[in-house]
Amino acid sequence: MSIYDKLSQLGIVLPPVSVPAAAYVPFVQTGNFIFLSGHIAKQDGKPWVGQLGLTMTTDEAKPAARAVAIDLLGTLAAACLAAGKTLDDVKRIVKVMSLVNSTATYTEQHLVTNGCSELLGQVFGPVGAHARSAFGVAQLPMGACVEIELIAELG
Repeated sequence: MSIYDKLSQLGIVLPPVSVPAAAYVPFVQTGNFIFLSGHIAKQDGKPWVGQLGLTMTTDEAKPAARAVAIDLLGTLAAACLAAGKTLDDVKRIVKVMSLVNSTATYTEQHLVTNGCSELLGQVFGPVGAHARSAFGVAQLPMGACVEIELIAELG
């Protein structure tokens, strides 16, 4: 099954690439690797604001990380297109790095990030298994609860 069929089966419509909010580009390709800039969680087109351990729970933030994964997939699709390829040409999701807006005592950043990792696994199967880091940070741009970046390899 193609990646696009899988996305359709999951009811996911890929969004267009977001316009960067500062001085950076959404993605860079070097060799066969695509590096996606960090994407913040959005809900209804606005930053999904919250701080884990203060105003949000793990269960509330996990869908935010899933939403970031969908935005990342939209950007990855655009990066593939720019390279003359499609999401079906992704050889491997190499690495995910997640930043979770959280209090000093909150320790479930890894569980929040599962919202992203689990979706990548559903969409790509074994190709979606990736290395990962999940960090707690004091704040994120625009008060977003989660920001995630991704590295992929094209075949």
